Amino acid sequence: MVPTSTDPEPVSDPAVASSGHIDAPGLQVFVFALFFIFGGVTALNGVLMPKLKAIFALDYAEAMLVNTAFFAAYAVLSVPGAALVKRIGYMRGAALGLFAMLAGCLLFVPAATGATFGMFLLALFVLASGVTLIQVVANPLISLLGPARTASSRLTFAQGFNALGATLFPHFGAMLMLGGLADVNEGALSGAALESYRSASTQAIAHGYLMVAAALAVIVAVVWVNRNRISGEKREGGPILRSFNLLLRPRFAFGALCIFLYVGVENAMASLVVSWMVQPRVLGLDEMTAGTLLPWYWGGALVGRFAGSWVLRMVNAGKALACVAVAAIVLLALAVWTAGMSAGVAFLAVGLANAIMYPTIFSLACEGLGERAPDGSGVLCTMVVGGAVIPPLTGLLADTSGSLSLALALPAICYAVIGLFGWYARRPLGA
Repeated sequence: MVPTSTDPEPVSDPAVASSGHIDAPGLQVFVFALFFIFGGVTALNGVLMPKLKAIFALDYAEAMLVNTAFFAAYAVLSVPGAALVKRIGYMRGAALGLFAMLAGCLLFVPAATGATFGMFLLALFVLASGVTLIQVVANPLISLLGPARTASSRLTFAQGFNALGATLFPHFGAMLMLGGLADVNEGALSGAALESYRSASTQAIAHGYLMVAAALAVIVAVVWVNRNRISGEKREGGPILRSFNLLLRPRFAFGALCIFLYVGVENAMASLVVSWMVQPRVLGLDEMTAGTLLPWYWGGALVGRFAGSWVLRMVNAGKALACVAVAAIVLLALAVWTAGMSAGVAFLAVGLANAIMYPTIFSLACEGLGERAPDGSGVLCTMVVGGAVIPPLTGLLADTSGSLSLALALPAICYAVIGLFGWYARRPLGA
């Protein structure tokens, strides 16, 4: 994702001050691992949402509250979390974020025991709180681990690990959470059999997140041992809300809106992959098999980010953004107007069209901000809350229209607005 507004300023250490960056090559691997972890954990929502929908007999709008609970953490904790990192430093901030993620994973146990949808949403919010803090740490830190002239390249490369996590986690998550119960038709169950199915399903979800918790426990310990690895950090406080006056600048405000729409539509599409593929007119798959296709959606973003980092060196960023937005709309139209394999492939290929959108919107929105670029980054991080708004609205549209195909009109509108921003921002600011 992107740098946040509250980058702790590196700098009383002479080695840092003289080079303009932190000379700690080993930390790059650590930051890449952070991108991998929070990308993978976020992508698990695409597997979790349809399973909870079936367990609790939810409609689409209710099921999309999975995304609302997760991404609401960005709105609530992004700016306070950034202020906290300024005070305690990067490594301690990373340890705290990982610990919060660990706590969120453990909360899936009482959620499964009580078998209540609200407890699952609470667990997701706590988990996402940790993810938010990790992003506050990881995004600015990767820009400091090397020369400023190559910061953009490092950030794009790091986002590739984010996509790699998002590609791999759903595959194993589908096997753990959906595998053993894939052949059960919950619609045909009632009474004690239905309660037994729900209990087994929620326990399967809890076991999946317990495995993530075990891995996080090891990582938390390693990070805490290395909490003093970065020397010379300047830790400070100060006002944190003045960043939002940047929204008075038309170009930046347009870009912030597009970050909101992009994160929302990216996760709305991911959350609908399983539901789309199980439709008889598309592929008619069972939930487990459909869940294993989710990595293809995120895999498109993985390939596109590495390829896009090379392509963007040769083409205008604004025009490229407009083109991929149009491509996403065309793919949505193909998914709706065709059937079978072509409808399934077109839907998954939207992930490829998404690949360069986030970093390109970010860079175009922040162009010309100068020394206020860090403030702009913080506002854009807060706009990730779009992931809490667009998915349930898409679900509501599916419920009221009775059609997933008609519900894709909202993602198409989002992509159209993003395309307009790309065309609007195709010229350098002030040209």
